[in-house]
Amino acid sequence: MRLISWNVASLRARLPRVLELLAELEPDALCLQETKCAEAQLPRGPIAEAGYRIDDHSGGPWNGVAVLTRIDAAEPGDGDPATEASSHTVRGLPGEPDPTQARWVETRVGDTVVVSVYVPNGKALDHPDYQAKLQFFREMADRVRVLADAGPVAVLGDVNVCPTDQDVWNVARFEGHTHTSEPERAALRAVLEAGPLVDAHDRYNGARDLAGEPVFTWWDYRAGSFHKNQGLRIDLAMLDTATAERIDSVWIARDYRKGSKPSDHVPLVVDLHPAA
Repeated sequence: MRLISWNVASLRARLPRVLELLAELEPDALCLQETKCAEAQLPRGPIAEAGYRIDDHSGGPWNGVAVLTRIDAAEPGDGDPATEASSHTVRGLPGEPDPTQARWVETRVGDTVVVSVYVPNGKALDHPDYQAKLQFFREMADRVRVLADAGPVAVLGDVNVCPTDQDVWNVARFEGHTHTSEPERAALRAVLEAGPLVDAHDRYNGARDLAGEPVFTWWDYRAGSFHKNQGLRIDLAMLDTATAERIDSVWIARDYRKGSKPSDHVPLVVDLHPAA
């Protein structure tokens, strides 16, 4: 089973790259964030032609999340994948600060509930959005606890937090800013503990890749940040402990941060062997 998370920073702008990824990497489920389109604007036709259905939570020009699932893995009776969502789709996070922002969607892939999440940025430590971000994490922990109690769960997405200092290219540059503050990190840890869930990258790779370089998932478009590897690890795949035992590999599809119209995030890939 292959799960991928990717903040595409506009599905319509990045559709050719998404179709390329579906053809090349053949995920069983692709979790997208920042789709940035209304439900009527989702490119269901081209994605269905590629062999996938979209289960989405769309909110217009900002935010938006979706899970693309292989049609041959769809539940029986789910209807036309080009026009209909799965009967297992759950849109929105109970108790979230602003339900209109379209930041959480759940669907079922086989026996696993797969979630695509886009956690609020927070903007600044003294901004109201920062408190909304912490509230979102609290509600996320409550929902994760419910899902993990019911069976296998995989929560993938852009959490807008670097879990540790090793996940940021320059800790001093981010002192006093969002993404590295202790309340954010504590809130993320509470989500992992609620499942309990496992940070798949941390479980499989530790903090660094085989060459000893830090592994990041986001780089600023400016100042050659990608080529200098001045990035952040803010995209996570969080799995229940039993599913985490099935990890074969966790890696980033680095080439998708290159080429024509790249997102500023890279796809995060998790490969799992079949359950016993």
